[in-house]
Amino acid sequence: MKGAMKRIDVENLTVNFMEAKPGLTDREAVEEANRCLYCYDAPCIVACPTSIDIPSFIKKIASGNLKGSAKTIMSANPVGASCSRVCPTEELCEGACVLNHHTKPIIIGDLQRYATDWAIKNEQILFQKGKYNGKKVAIVGGGPAGLSAARELALLGFQVTVFEAEQEAGGLNTYGIVSFRLPKSVSYWEVEQVKSLDVEIRTNTRVGVDISVKEILTHYDGVILAIGMASVPMLGIDGENLTGVFDAIDFVKETKTNSITDKFKGKNVVVIGAGNTAIDGATCSVRLGADNVKILYRRTQEEMTAYDFEYEFAKQDGVEFRWLTAPSRIIGNENGDVTAIECIRMELGAPDADGRRRPVKVEGSEFTLQVDAVIKAIGQTRYTSLIEEFGLIHDGGVVKIDKHTHQTSNAKVFACGDVVFGKGQGEAMVVTAAEQGKLTAYALYEKLVKNKVETA
Repeated sequence: MKGAMKRIDVENLTVNFMEAKPGLTDREAVEEANRCLYCYDAPCIVACPTSIDIPSFIKKIASGNLKGSAKTIMSANPVGASCSRVCPTEELCEGACVLNHHTKPIIIGDLQRYATDWAIKNEQILFQKGKYNGKKVAIVGGGPAGLSAARELALLGFQVTVFEAEQEAGGLNTYGIVSFRLPKSVSYWEVEQVKSLDVEIRTNTRVGVDISVKEILTHYDGVILAIGMASVPMLGIDGENLTGVFDAIDFVKETKTNSITDKFKGKNVVVIGAGNTAIDGATCSVRLGADNVKILYRRTQEEMTAYDFEYEFAKQDGVEFRWLTAPSRIIGNENGDVTAIECIRMELGAPDADGRRRPVKVEGSEFTLQVDAVIKAIGQTRYTSLIEEFGLIHDGGVVKIDKHTHQTSNAKVFACGDVVFGKGQGEAMVVTAAEQGKLTAYALYEKLVKNKVETA
């Protein structure tokens, strides 16, 4: 931890939340672009969930056509600027690069960032709306999936309205990923690309509260549900209501919306969970001046859901990982402040429903850690009540859709993004949400416009 703390500026905390990884210089970008073999039937395209024409955008960087490069990226992925920073590229496009077998892969993510950063810096508007086709569509949720669907529908000529509960659109990209990996300005630019197509985005508008489900179903020809997921669930242990216990989603959001404070300076923090949000909670704590940060996970590293690059990033920050460790209660003082957490050792038993080995308590292995704050990051709950207001069939908040048409049990309602991921269906990444948004838009177009024209 001491080595990591040397690079964390505990006196100027705001600096700690500036983007951690610098972008490529002009020279670095051109040199890297010229390493690309511009493969025919490039495997990197196949490995990209949004099928970006990677050789094409890289070749345009090499030739100096940066607007063309950015447009190639964003045409395939409406949140391509964000994805250049948060995609697990080593598992996707870079992992498929043919140069892996010879030298080292092209750093596709960094080149993607280089092109889109140029477009952001130069305030480029890359697309024009399509000719109006007479149909109106409502999208509930303005995150990656909803924005992706909105962009495609606008290009296809629909009048689109996005209903977003938060103050700003962008969802996870705006509020849920730490700013030192994804600055809000990147997400805001992607939102502006959608708005430039005359898409109306109604922020601070919660469907079911500020506007009724019935009104939306009545006034629009089609509806796309892209509501994502909600808060972190309860741990189900004593002490969760003590001061100093945080929801990881709200914790990260606070660092992106409020002034950075030193409330963690010199303190000991534990994070419960080992997904990407847990990593964000831990690395945020380090940057807020915490003296020691531990991640507690009831399984082993092999079962951890965080990306490898997230794990490495956390280790570089000095975050400690305690595997096969589960919390049993949170301890506080007479003022209601967290002072310690009691834990128990675990061992892995038989596989459970998701195929991972079930953790089992090791009796008599309890121990206590002295801590000042606990951050819960054990997954997210779902907006089940809203799903049921739409009358949709779901499995614990995972909406059932036809995998070809993306329609729900209500033929007028389509769904995409996190609301359909889970229970073995898909993988909840920003890039897969973007692709689902695109495909859902095309499916809605097929139903409302193309099929009508062909049968007229």
